Amino acid sequence: MTMKRINFFLLTVLLVPSMHLFAQTDTLSAAYESKSVKNFSDVIGWKDGEMPKAPAGFTVTKYADGLENPRKIYVLPNGDVLVAEASTIKTGVMKVGAEVLGAAKSENKHVSVNRITLLRDTKGSGKADVKETFLEGLDQPFGMLLIGDQLYVANTGALLRYPYRTGETKITEKPVKIMDLQAGKHNRHWTRNIITNADESKIYIAVGSGTNVAEDGMANEIMRANILEINKDGSGLKTYASGLRNPVGMAWAPGTHTLWAAVNERDELGDHLVPDYFTSVKPGGFYGWPYCYWGQHIDTRVKALQSDLVKSAIVPDISLGNHVAPLGMIFYTRNEFPAKYHNGAFIAEHGSWNSSVLQGYKVVFIPFRDGKPSDQPEDFLTGFIANMDKNQVHGRPVDIAMLADGSILVTDDVTNTIWRIKADK
Repeated sequence: MTMKRINFFLLTVLLVPSMHLFAQTDTLSAAYESKSVKNFSDVIGWKDGEMPKAPAGFTVTKYADGLENPRKIYVLPNGDVLVAEASTIKTGVMKVGAEVLGAAKSENKHVSVNRITLLRDTKGSGKADVKETFLEGLDQPFGMLLIGDQLYVANTGALLRYPYRTGETKITEKPVKIMDLQAGKHNRHWTRNIITNADESKIYIAVGSGTNVAEDGMANEIMRANILEINKDGSGLKTYASGLRNPVGMAWAPGTHTLWAAVNERDELGDHLVPDYFTSVKPGGFYGWPYCYWGQHIDTRVKALQSDLVKSAIVPDISLGNHVAPLGMIFYTRNEFPAKYHNGAFIAEHGSWNSSVLQGYKVVFIPFRDGKPSDQPEDFLTGFIANMDKNQVHGRPVDIAMLADGSILVTDDVTNTIWRIKADK
């Protein structure tokens, strides 16, 4: 190589690090290969007799309706079901956020009811016949977690703790604030999910990014796009994993000590980018946001490139597809479903807004063997898309929970419904 060519090579590397230092070979499309579009679905609801479709051998019924933006569901030990009802609050600084909010052409309500409702099936009919306001006056509640006789509730801006007595239908005591959570005026991903570990000594909090790709500055993203770890009293705060743009669903793979999360990736790079994903979460791991995606693919919109972080970015385990907006997830730890579903993962895909063709709007299943995925995602609960050509959908799945009888519940926030899926005997 001549000296002239060597100098040109060095200059190119210095000026265009994203093209050379972090090259990665795979099948991802190039950024802006297709035009980025805003394509909100039109929610038309469910007529009498219409419902989502499960595979042969399963029955879908309505567990509850008449709610207001039912999002996260949490099943208490006595079988009561808590439902966090909240929605995105439209403000002058909220730019998009449809992957979490449920934005659609037919949606014009942006008032969050900010409550948790208790549902109870007293007759064993598979349908809730008791509906009571359990907690109110909250601030965009989402995650719920019972440890002993203490109920933790994750508002968008704070983690709270309430005393809980088995069987009560309303909590009136004032909460203890465990810690503040980053919210602020740029709060595009407002949900805060919470889980605990096997010995219930720690709490893990999923906090999404405030913006798409830190376009309002990294000062707005402090302690965001992370999964945080704390002690039950709020002490010992540390970042369990980072660079996760919007991790919502979290759970530990059965028989392991490995945390898994469903993550919404970034928008506005075109139809074919970026894959949303389901991944194991390594303690201390960095997953790319905002500097890069799917390993070392540089996002050139982010100016302050952090080379060391990019080099360390972990490639996610499972691609769920572009713009599907995965939210809630569970591992199926009962035996009532057929054997193929045992210990596998169910993930609710809320659906696209940044794709010219509707993506997501379903629940998918990923089989697991020995604590690891054994195959690619497959459709489980479908029928949410009513007319692809007209961008019409019946509803949008958000979260999943498992009942003691082995059936699962799926919230549909835009039609205020909770569906129950039961295996036929």
